[in-house]
Amino acid sequence: MKKTLVVLAEGFEETEAITIIDFLRRANIETCVASLYEVWVTGSHDITIKSDQLLDEVASDDFDMIILPGGQPGTNNLKKSEKLINILQMYQQKDKYIAAICAAPTVLAAAGVAYGKNITSYPSVKSVFTHYNYLEKEVVVDGKIITSRGVGTAIDFSLELVKIIKGQDKAAELAKKILH
Repeated sequence: MKKTLVVLAEGFEETEAITIIDFLRRANIETCVASLYEVWVTGSHDITIKSDQLLDEVASDDFDMIILPGGQPGTNNLKKSEKLINILQMYQQKDKYIAAICAAPTVLAAAGVAYGKNITSYPSVKSVFTHYNYLEKEVVVDGKIITSRGVGTAIDFSLELVKIIKGQDKAAELAKKILH
């Protein structure tokens, strides 16, 4: 069974995170929500959720995909995590899936992963991607790198993750159930 790891930091974008987690779990994809420093983590709009465990407690190599929601200051907090940066580099070396939405693709740049790949992000951070092929599309998939633009694209991004992990039929079934 494919397993995913969603990493949250204080100030994460709640709609992106919850949409991703919800869709993966609706598709019966094993999903671990790990936070950087505290089990209870508060998003950028003062919504607090309980993660499954701390990132330090996770055997990060056990997952097939790592997913980073955006938001501020959540994205900046993700970039400060040496553990997360190391995990992202290891995922690239092992050719595992790396997904990020909104400003979170800047964490990929901070980790030095995905250079030269097609990528997208929230428009205000576009200038970070000088070593990438930046596309202004809702969702961009380039090999094992999946990126998206923000809250308004969270459903399409989440359905793309389901499609990658469980196939087109499962993604279409879920899209139909949620009237998308």
